[in-house]
Amino acid sequence: MIFFNSFLFPLPFYLLLIISSFFLLPSATFAQQAPDYTKSFVESSKSWIEVDYAGDNIIGHKLDIFLPKEGKGPFPVIINIYGSAFFSNSSKGTIFQSGLGQSLLKAGYAVVSINHRSSKDAIWPAQIQDVKAAIRFIRANATIFSLSPGFIGITGFSSGGHLSASAGTSNFKNTIEINGKFADLEGSVGKFLQTPSHVDAVVDWFGPTDFLSMDICGSTMKHDDPKSPESSLIGAPIQENKELTQLANPMSFVNPKSAPFLIFHGDKDPLVPHCQSEKLTATLKSKGISTELVLVAGGGHGPGVMIDTYFTQMIRFFDAQRAKRTLLVIDGQIAIDQEINKINPDKISSMNVLKGDMATKAYGKSGEFGVIELVLKK
Repeated sequence: MIFFNSFLFPLPFYLLLIISSFFLLPSATFAQQAPDYTKSFVESSKSWIEVDYAGDNIIGHKLDIFLPKEGKGPFPVIINIYGSAFFSNSSKGTIFQSGLGQSLLKAGYAVVSINHRSSKDAIWPAQIQDVKAAIRFIRANATIFSLSPGFIGITGFSSGGHLSASAGTSNFKNTIEINGKFADLEGSVGKFLQTPSHVDAVVDWFGPTDFLSMDICGSTMKHDDPKSPESSLIGAPIQENKELTQLANPMSFVNPKSAPFLIFHGDKDPLVPHCQSEKLTATLKSKGISTELVLVAGGGHGPGVMIDTYFTQMIRFFDAQRAKRTLLVIDGQIAIDQEINKINPDKISSMNVLKGDMATKAYGKSGEFGVIELVLKK
């Protein structure tokens, strides 16, 4: 593990040049006439690089942690997932190429950028199992890294949007079965299998959802092709294996405990048609999950979508979701399980409520919307 303190440096370009895939980065990264290199810098107070969240030392199981330059921890956390058409296992650095990661840091959020196994390493559900393992690792080790388990959001673009959406819809749903086909979403990656893997909010940037309808909706890429990113993900041609394909559909996992969503999608996206986000939005709303879809007029697969206007809206969304919560602290430690209703009242010795400046002074950014301190009977 490598540690840096108070740094400002440009990340190396992590992208693999995969000709068959257009999902690695929003195409604005390549087409921009006058690049703003400040967005590809990481400005933070501390970082931990190449942290092994699974304990197996493979590249697909590494993550980076960045703390905001300003403010006092522990900090609320946003997990970030890159887009790669599921073909890359090592592109976690790309979340700082568009300004996504830096916008979160400037807003006071700790940024955790994760790798996951590619579809060449392992087929679905390996990728969502990796995401959940990373979440469990962060929640279980939050105090080591000055992070708060009281709020863990997730965001990602393109295939990373799909994985973010899958993490959010599958809150507390460990397995899925469709017509006799089964997938273990939780998996057994890493050492913290008893730690919860749920997330508190999702921002999905133009992620695919219903693979079977992508070509019907209109796309310059042939997603039904046996060698497409989607077919590669499930390990078989999607149209010939519809049940397997639906096991990788975030809409299949929606349940009453799914996280609230904010979704961005360009209506001129040539690669992931915007019907994908419209379908996900409709499914979430039909199940009573708070969801907002921002359909960007003229927006492409990144261009016109991943811009400061929408980064600001993302921050407002995450702030609003945190404001609905009160940080739960038990015996001086931020509780991994934030459900106060699960605590037997007979076991509580005392309770203290902190608000405003007192809460922020005591618990930093993670306490700014209020804190409940509990002392349990010995």
